[in-house]
Amino acid sequence: MTFSMTGFAALEQPLDNATLLLELRAVNSRYLDLHFKLDENLRSLEPVVRELISAQLSRGKIECKINLLQRASTSQALQLDEALIQQLARIGATAQLHSPQSSALTIADILRWPGVLISNAVGLDTLVADVKTLVSQGLHDLNASRAREGEKLKQLVLQRLGQIELLVAKVKPLLPALTKDYQARLEQKLQESLKNIDQERIAQELVLFAQRIDVDEELTRLTAHISEVRRILSSDAPAGKRLDFLMQELNREANTLGSKSVSVQTTQVSMELKVLIEQMREQIQNIE
Repeated sequence: MTFSMTGFAALEQPLDNATLLLELRAVNSRYLDLHFKLDENLRSLEPVVRELISAQLSRGKIECKINLLQRASTSQALQLDEALIQQLARIGATAQLHSPQSSALTIADILRWPGVLISNAVGLDTLVADVKTLVSQGLHDLNASRAREGEKLKQLVLQRLGQIELLVAKVKPLLPALTKDYQARLEQKLQESLKNIDQERIAQELVLFAQRIDVDEELTRLTAHISEVRRILSSDAPAGKRLDFLMQELNREANTLGSKSVSVQTTQVSMELKVLIEQMREQIQNIE
């Protein structure tokens, strides 16, 4: 299956006293590039999430965002972290010694301090399994999105391949006649300009020149590369890098075809081939 590197997934998972929110965004990148925006309470789970994503994705810039929205409950008994309060009081007193004009910490300041109020919030240990489940489901949805986009890209590439095959089929039968016609015109010019030159030498030079302008080998390699692109697109392995290499090879053969061209027809075919190959290359940049 062909996967695009572009995709999106958004999920939420209700818990007893909270809700987990997940967003996964993927865009094209040469390598696997992971970026995390995790809730303060979930930052320690980044290695776990990173391992889950790396196991399923091989390329692309991935942004993973997970938030934890905790809900207040009447059954939750709030407690104070007395040790933290005492520490804050000592720090506040020390600060006032150095800056007497500053105001002392108020009760509101202390209560707003992170960790002073202790509630029966969702514990990290219980969150690990929930985060794993949520991320796994998110990756499933992301891959489904990438597969749908990948199928569209695959069809676009296959369409261009079909057009390339038509061009090759169009130009190949013309080659013998084009070569023969060019030889005849060249021989006529040589005979008119150099009437006293050995005819056997002229024939030898024409044979050598015909070999230099023969593009049958290039057309054969184009056909072989097209078959390889089709094979890769039908496989389940990541295809982007191999397809990108084949686009370079296809473009090389198209350039050679143009450089050896001795007719308007083959020159036009070479130009059309390069346009189609460039269109495929642009799409392949988004394939994993």
